[in-house]
Amino acid sequence: MEYAYYPGCSLEHTGQPYDSSIRSIFKALGVGLREIEDWNCCGATMYMSSKKTVGYALSARNLALAAAQGLQVCAPCSSCYTILRKTNRHMLHDPANMERINTALAAAGMSYQADVKVRHPLDILVNDIGIETIGTASVKKLDGFKVAPYYGCQVVRPHKDFDDVNEPTTLDDLLRRLGAEVVDYPSKVRCCGGMLMMTSNEVALDLNYHLMKCAEASGANIIATACPLCQLNLEAYQKDVNKRHDDSLQFPVVYFSQLVGLALGLSHEELGLDQLLVPLDKMQTGDASCGPCGSEKVKAGAS
Repeated sequence: MEYAYYPGCSLEHTGQPYDSSIRSIFKALGVGLREIEDWNCCGATMYMSSKKTVGYALSARNLALAAAQGLQVCAPCSSCYTILRKTNRHMLHDPANMERINTALAAAGMSYQADVKVRHPLDILVNDIGIETIGTASVKKLDGFKVAPYYGCQVVRPHKDFDDVNEPTTLDDLLRRLGAEVVDYPSKVRCCGGMLMMTSNEVALDLNYHLMKCAEASGANIIATACPLCQLNLEAYQKDVNKRHDDSLQFPVVYFSQLVGLALGLSHEELGLDQLLVPLDKMQTGDASCGPCGSEKVKAGAS
């Protein structure tokens, strides 16, 4: 079993622990990841907002390189995963744009027919490798971890692929099988604010505060996510969130792959856990009866 691996820009920088933990757990499970040679930025949302053909061509170039490998793509970054899949849909449903994109690719002697499937590692772990297989391979139970499973707003959206768009359960099921206590987390698919942290800071801080208060109210002592930007926003801005809301929240925010790696017996260094800004020994418990998460008015995906 092998996949073409597309790390994307974030995983080479702020999301490096995500990259190292994904590579480590796939290796431990005997699954190959062949990094796409000479990959480039996926195009991200800013390109597609201003120059669609350029943005799609950037994304399609990566997929053309993967097509040459004859492998499905594993894309851990939520944004990269979404953009690469969007490029496939866009090309398949708009032949005129497929022609324009291939005209751009032709300048580099390339072409692409939108025939490479893009997968998220969570999907691969659950549906290709299998939860029971991973559970059997685990050597350590995740005892003491009361996890709020935070999918973010992109991994299961906009279209249903490997999980429900409003009530996903794959991450819950995987972590529960590995011995973690998975709390009921109604905000699991709400947005963290994304790049609003740079442009509308107060809005993003409020969104992050809700996510952390919901985790606290649900009784979680750790948040596990599948997105490098979500992880960065929730972890790095806790001091700013607390200052704005006169609170003292202190949550470890980890990649789900780091918890899987712990269960597989991998070291903190292999998994990048030694790089956490809020270390695991800061895990706290909350009162499930308090906070906005307990309100009937707060539902996953609500604005």
